[in-house]
Amino acid sequence: MLQQTTVTAVIPYFERWMRVFPTVAALAKADEQEVLHLWQGLGYYSRARNLHKAAKAIVERHQGLTPVEEALLRELPGVGEYTAAAVAAFAGDTTTPVIDANIARVLARLANIQEPIDTAKGRALLREASAELLPLSGGRMHSSALMDLGATICTARAPKCVICPVNAFCEADEPDSLPRKRARAAVTQVQESRSLVLHRGQLVLLLSHGPRWKGMWLLPEWTGPEREPDLVEMYPITRFKVTMNVFRTLRKPLDGEKAFPVEALPPMPSPHRRVIEKYLSGMDENG
Repeated sequence: MLQQTTVTAVIPYFERWMRVFPTVAALAKADEQEVLHLWQGLGYYSRARNLHKAAKAIVERHQGLTPVEEALLRELPGVGEYTAAAVAAFAGDTTTPVIDANIARVLARLANIQEPIDTAKGRALLREASAELLPLSGGRMHSSALMDLGATICTARAPKCVICPVNAFCEADEPDSLPRKRARAAVTQVQESRSLVLHRGQLVLLLSHGPRWKGMWLLPEWTGPEREPDLVEMYPITRFKVTMNVFRTLRKPLDGEKAFPVEALPPMPSPHRRVIEKYLSGMDENG
């Protein structure tokens, strides 16, 4: 949940998630729609689907006990290098390179890495620097210390070098300039047209089969004539800024679509749900 999402935003989702899925086995038994519904609003929904798949794999392969060995963790759906290393270090106390944003900043400054750290060469240099610092034991404490150092002293802006406990070993001449990253891609403006379809007082939605928002229910595409939209919603996604023009219409559900009562909507991406909330709010204001 914390990937690409702040702690503040995650806490209520995590608490609700753990109430519904207190064990790996409980998550493995759940329906995907229930999983996506609880994740609704966090975005990056492939994380939820992969977590669901991983829970099933853990039940099938490991009797419901999450492994702490990196090699076994990497075999689980959605578990990459960082997640496997983090679980191995914090749950298994393994001495392995764990590199999050805070640790990457510490390593880049300690080793004076001038290569952008979001390139293959930069990532390799980070791993080399991390490996050189690994203790013989106590991976959990080591990784925690590096994370805390980056979060409290070796900060992105105005690092507190004077009180840094590893200042004597730091090779950075200009720590404020590190780490380096590639220039960001320009934001591309995108227009899309969607329909807010009503049928007998219910909302008609379309199930997405991917690749974006797979398993979520969407406002159907608008294929009618050009006119002024009834609602407009803007949202960012990766390097795109999307302007979603929405047009109200009345018709029956088509193939792949389904009508839902407004009080029992299925899991939907946040931009699409916000459009519906705006529509319902407008109805309340107009009586």
